[in-house]
Amino acid sequence: MAELPRDIVLLVDDSPEALGFLTDALEQSGFSVLIATSGSAALNIVERITPDLILLDAVMPSMDGFETCRRLKANAAVAQVPVIFMTGLTETEHVVHALESGGVDYLSKPINIDELRARIRVHLRNARSAQSARVALDAAGRHLLAVKGNGAIHWSTPQATRLVNAAMGSDDGMEVVSRTIGTWMKERAVAARDALISIAHVGQAALQLAFLGAIGPDEYLFRLTAANQRSDDEVLRRHFSLTQRESEVLMWIAKGKANRDIGEILGLSARTVNKHLEQIYVKLGVENRASAAVKAAHVLHEM
Repeated sequence: MAELPRDIVLLVDDSPEALGFLTDALEQSGFSVLIATSGSAALNIVERITPDLILLDAVMPSMDGFETCRRLKANAAVAQVPVIFMTGLTETEHVVHALESGGVDYLSKPINIDELRARIRVHLRNARSAQSARVALDAAGRHLLAVKGNGAIHWSTPQATRLVNAAMGSDDGMEVVSRTIGTWMKERAVAARDALISIAHVGQAALQLAFLGAIGPDEYLFRLTAANQRSDDEVLRRHFSLTQRESEVLMWIAKGKANRDIGEILGLSARTVNKHLEQIYVKLGVENRASAAVKAAHVLHEM
């Protein structure tokens, strides 16, 4: 039986003694350990390897752990990697500073290894759950990203990242998106749901972002589309003269969703979904969902 891959922990500390002690303890616990003796070294490592979790000393020369964490979180590739701070600083202001910098937890030195193992496993499990949710969104064809109030990217589905980079013609398109959203949110005390932001590239509109609302403390959701591409439900609505809800139901039928799933996605009862289906069958001139799905898929594939 093949051995399961080990979780990778990036350990960032300027103390050789701490590095040696923690490396031994983590490797004995079944983790693969990467070592960085400075914040800049940690930033270089994550450009080549994405760890599953980062243990970060708060007090280091040149670039402290707080600044290192902020720079790590600005990198979309590792923005979702949990960061646990380690430090002898225990004042409330230091704990708050660590969390505001993007950390998910805080351990006081000297480190208790049993407590460290337990916290690492909790945060790895939470990170995997969040990643599973993003993968599920991506599989459903959702071009979504979440940002903080200052525009910093909190997470994005892989499809959204690919769309941004393709539309902007570079791999740093998310930085442009982040700056644009940050400016837009700063200028609007209250943002209307479905408000649109256009982002240009080489003088032409490249992306449109629809604001979908707040989904948590300092977390806001946006849907992306290419500026020259109508959304699937809009294409179906115009082609078959459907209502907004009918086009949404038909779009999910074309994606193979069952009525119960469609109801959960759109916030509708099963009975309401069936009512919309009856009207869809009439307008498409079909007798069942399979025929409706085939017709819808044919139209979407012609986009």
